[in-house]
Amino acid sequence: MLGDKAIVAFVATSKPDAAKAFYGETLGLRLVEDTPFALVYDANGTTLRVQRVEACAPPPFTQLGWHVDDVAQTVRDLVGRGVTFERFGFLEQDELGIWTAPGGTKIAWFKDPEGYTLSPND
Repeated sequence: MLGDKAIVAFVATSKPDAAKAFYGETLGLRLVEDTPFALVYDANGTTLRVQRVEACAPPPFTQLGWHVDDVAQTVRDLVGRGVTFERFGFLEQDELGIWTAPGGTKIAWFKDPEGYTLSPND
């Protein structure tokens, strides 16, 4: 029923100015709409709605991820834009904070201004 429909991704923010700068300027997503209810971005054809809320309670797991061609280069580029990558004591991460999953996928994690966990992977 919904298998052939476009998906819309959601996160929330109680800090819309910080979110607008982060998702637009830092991550480079194109702002499509700025309403009293949400910041709406085009994430390479996927709609990302950053909902304006009073308070957030981000969960302790990844909310959004991007498939990239080169995780190491993406991490370097984002670090150059001021992004800090997460370190987890229970994972073996390289000097950039990249973990190689058992199947070979390389993943790194960072947080948005609200504390949602985001990740590039290849």
